[in-house]
Amino acid sequence: MLKAYQRHGPTQAFGLVCSPGANSIFDGKHAYVPALEDILVWDVKKGQMMAMWHETGHRSEVTCVLNSPKKNIYAVGYADGSLRLWDSTTGTVIVTFNGHKRAVTALAFDEQGARIASASQDTDIILWDIEGETGLRGHRGPVTALRFIIPAPATSSSSSASPGFLISTSRDTFMKLWDLTTQHCMQTVVAHQAEIWSMDVDPVGELIFTGSTDGELKAWSIDSDGLGEGVRTNESGELTKLINPLGTLPLTLHHRVSQISFHPSEPYLAVQSHDRSVEIFNIRTEEEIKKKRARRKQRQREKQRKKQEKGERTAMDEDIDGPVEDGDEDVSLTDLFSSYATVRGGGKISSFDFVNAEVTKSGIQVLLAFSSNALEVHSIPRKPKSKSDEPPEVTRTYSLDLPGHRTDIRTLSLSSTDELLASGSNGSLKIWNMRTTACIRTLDCEYAICSTFLPGDRHVVVGTKTGELLVYDLATSSLIQTIKAHAGTIWSVHVKPSKLGMATGSADKEVKFWDFEYNVGSNADQEKPAISIVLQKTLKMTDDVLAVRYSPDGRFVAVALLDATVKVFHQDTLKFFLSLYGHKLPVLAMDISSDSKLIITCSADKNVKIWGLDFGDCHKSIFAHEESVMQVAFEKDSHYFWTVGKDKWVKYWDGDRFVNIQKLDGHHSEIWALAVSNYGKFVVTGSHDKSIRVWEKLEDQLFVEEERERELEELYEKGVVDSMNRPNHIPNQDGAGDEGGPAEAESTAVNKQTTDTLMAGEKIMEALEIGDADRKIMQDYEDIIAKVPPSEVDKVPLPARHAVLTAYDLDGPAYVLKVVQAIQSTALHDALLVLPFSKVVSLMTYLNEWAIKDWNTPLISRILFFLLRTHHHQIVSNRTMRGVLIDLRTHLRDALKRQKDEISYNLAALQYLRQQHEANRVAHFYEQEDMDETKVRARLAEGGKKRKRISVKA
Repeated sequence: MLKAYQRHGPTQAFGLVCSPGANSIFDGKHAYVPALEDILVWDVKKGQMMAMWHETGHRSEVTCVLNSPKKNIYAVGYADGSLRLWDSTTGTVIVTFNGHKRAVTALAFDEQGARIASASQDTDIILWDIEGETGLRGHRGPVTALRFIIPAPATSSSSSASPGFLISTSRDTFMKLWDLTTQHCMQTVVAHQAEIWSMDVDPVGELIFTGSTDGELKAWSIDSDGLGEGVRTNESGELTKLINPLGTLPLTLHHRVSQISFHPSEPYLAVQSHDRSVEIFNIRTEEEIKKKRARRKQRQREKQRKKQEKGERTAMDEDIDGPVEDGDEDVSLTDLFSSYATVRGGGKISSFDFVNAEVTKSGIQVLLAFSSNALEVHSIPRKPKSKSDEPPEVTRTYSLDLPGHRTDIRTLSLSSTDELLASGSNGSLKIWNMRTTACIRTLDCEYAICSTFLPGDRHVVVGTKTGELLVYDLATSSLIQTIKAHAGTIWSVHVKPSKLGMATGSADKEVKFWDFEYNVGSNADQEKPAISIVLQKTLKMTDDVLAVRYSPDGRFVAVALLDATVKVFHQDTLKFFLSLYGHKLPVLAMDISSDSKLIITCSADKNVKIWGLDFGDCHKSIFAHEESVMQVAFEKDSHYFWTVGKDKWVKYWDGDRFVNIQKLDGHHSEIWALAVSNYGKFVVTGSHDKSIRVWEKLEDQLFVEEERERELEELYEKGVVDSMNRPNHIPNQDGAGDEGGPAEAESTAVNKQTTDTLMAGEKIMEALEIGDADRKIMQDYEDIIAKVPPSEVDKVPLPARHAVLTAYDLDGPAYVLKVVQAIQSTALHDALLVLPFSKVVSLMTYLNEWAIKDWNTPLISRILFFLLRTHHHQIVSNRTMRGVLIDLRTHLRDALKRQKDEISYNLAALQYLRQQHEANRVAHFYEQEDMDETKVRARLAEGGKKRKRISVKA
């Protein structure tokens, strides 16, 4: 009989403010920040998490975030190459795009938010819309930044609206300009000698700034008029350049320029070229540039006059009394951009963002996201109108760091009632409410290595790297006792089963036993703490002590040493009882079962060993993890146990049958800490990724054999998908391509197989088989009726149709259409690629029937054109599909003509309504006083004040 277990699943993840793997976005009130595989929405003023965008089952880390010009739409790129559009009002995914083979590195929306361009480490750029996608290839390294460019209105007579241009930069040192109309590269610029890591375009679309790893910030001009006119040649027959160099903007520090950002509405440019600061530049107005040039000219005149007084003559004598330069002349880059302020953060900055909203009276706000799991908002005052040489004072407005640790979580411990969780790291100890996952206490401490709640759950003791024991009172949030317990790191602390004392083990080769002294009751001394720790005795060992555990029955104490052995002593007399040896590397953690019969040890040799505590015999040695096994713990009142390792896996085991019950994947880095519920309801893990995750016991039953089958199926499907997505040519990361081979096309179709598209293809094939079988049955039925006399037709029984068709009450063509319509638009092409040619022939006949009945004509056209492009050679090489295609051409043309007539009728009606609206609008202006025809036309054509253009030179 199969043994059934209860399944565990991830239910909560907390302890994260933001992760450093992607950029953050700030709208003035809410910060949208990455948190490993999720997006968190924080109210930075209140310090509260407003929402968590999580898709069940998706584990890939967020790599970039971008907000759309359309409100409430956010694009999120992931490490698995997928792209999701989220609706911020509902917190749900609108659409998922799969096309990249590796992590998404850059995103860009066009001006209307109708198209999105994504770039990846696979060197490809993909242009997405709702219906289709186009891939652009040309870079030889991971693409780092993308921006859409809208050209100036062209003077040509072309009536087709240009879809615009795209600028991309890559770590291959190139910057490329792409024409999205023809989908080819118009210009390639060798922008830097080192890798390009950042790029941005000013809001007007005239200047480009690029930053490299050598700390160089270069400026480039865009020929907007040339973009509108297209590629043309000059007098010498060479192609004109649309992107031209302007010069280099000097920075205070010469580190890697990791981010460049223009303020969306104010004249500011922000550059991050250091781990802990962001430099803000002010973009001068035309009037300010004139004043600066006038002052410079005045200084030159004064210098020349001084030289004349000394009798020196120079070539500039003739220009001394010349006119001052006016602002219409060429302006240098340093004239246009001046260093304004420096925003310094409290840690290593992973990204920053200007407030994408109206500027407040006090100035502009900048959000800083830190690699240390924290957020800050800084306010930069506006530039004063009066001349002042003093730099503006940048103030920190808000700080969000309490809901998470700054460094790795090294220790976790649960209270006896499972209501509180203590987590310790280098610098802080935090107490969490397990019901609400809220951080209710944050206490300063040294580098915490181990911790435990003391009896009563009102105090926590922490063992540190410096060998101190710190006792904290949770009610008063204070440190009540500090003991220099050991000369080395305290690796383990464990409370006695009798709750009267505890033991600590340290790198100073000593195990110390402590008693608890309580100061409670009527005779309590108010000046002394409620509980204190007193040393009782010391046990010296031969090597560093890495773990100490009491047996639940109180008879033994086990000590794990650096020499990879475990010594077991009698608890009362400390006489030696057993030595457990067999591990090749030191034992990092151990635990003893509730019945005190089994002791389990985990080691840096990746093995877990199960021992009998009565004779010290090894019951089983299990290769548990791919990396070091960091923690192990038994479940209460059972022989089931948990292990965590540096391979990011959490595993659940049966200690009697020696089988792995379940593997849980969720953490994105090595797992350091583990705590198991005292009631066996859940398990908590803490990781290097600074997240704390809760894995709760669910109602579902689990069978080990089924779990292994499911894991094998996932492995097989992953292998199939990887083999189908394997490219024929992968460019070199160093920039060396395939010189001998054929040149790659710059524009290609996008296809990427995933498990979902494979399943969708199988669903289409299954529906076609059901439909074909139903068609054959009905054809046979009609043949029988044709042979039977009319008087006996009613006696012929109806054929037995497929159960699915009977349940849906549909015929074959309608059911196939239902299945195809249910497939996501973005996955349809990839699903059709899975179909063998025999199924393609079958699907063509259904397309013909749908066209006759005028069912979903846009879908028919899309499927037909894709199949004709994909299977063109097979279709033209045989005559089997000739009849079907001729019929399909006739019927589809009729259906398209009907739709065209309907759309034309609706367009005519809309144009009539627009004309009526324009007539009413003009009449409204004429009704005003002092308005003639010229003034009305001027009012209608008025488009607001435009920014004046100036030419910039190096």
